[in-house]
Amino acid sequence: MNPEVDSYFTDGCGRCDLYQSPDCKVHRWAEPLQQLRSILLSSPLVEERKWSMPTYTHKGKNILILSAFKDYCSLNFFKGALLKDPKNLLVFAGPNSRVPKLFKFEEGDSVLEHEEAILDFIQQAIAVEEAGVKIPASTPKPIDYPEELQQAFREDAGFEAAFESLSPGRKRAYLIQFNGAKQSKTRWARIEKWKDHILIGKGIHDR
Repeated sequence: MNPEVDSYFTDGCGRCDLYQSPDCKVHRWAEPLQQLRSILLSSPLVEERKWSMPTYTHKGKNILILSAFKDYCSLNFFKGALLKDPKNLLVFAGPNSRVPKLFKFEEGDSVLEHEEAILDFIQQAIAVEEAGVKIPASTPKPIDYPEELQQAFREDAGFEAAFESLSPGRKRAYLIQFNGAKQSKTRWARIEKWKDHILIGKGIHDR
């Protein structure tokens, strides 16, 4: 048990305005978080605090993070995609994630009944690090061009040419941004917002 981690369970991570308040998400999931911590401490992993979160390592290598969100608490395995998971207990961290995976615990879920599975995932993760298994390179899945962007291209060939001349990474970032909007008017607003950037060849994170 690491004393530096204790304050996470009493005060929160400090990454939002709810820090040290009764509304902090850590308090919502207090019992399952403590149960998960007990399981993790019974494993060979070393408890540390990184990125303001309880992080568990093996020989200096990050294995997983314990965290709390609004609708669930979870174990985030850094190389979860490399672990054998016949019962499909792990889920990808997000729609564009290909390696990290979460073991989520929602309202009514039992942590203790999954203790054996958690410890198995930990042993697998340690074995992956010990073996030096590398994350296989993969080609990102193509992302559809939203109809609004296609229409913008039909109306402005120069805009289309500028977009297509961007690097694959820059194009992907823009497509994720545009497709992330649920409503058409929001997609249009985002396209207009970034159009000037695209026309001069800038990426979404360029200043």
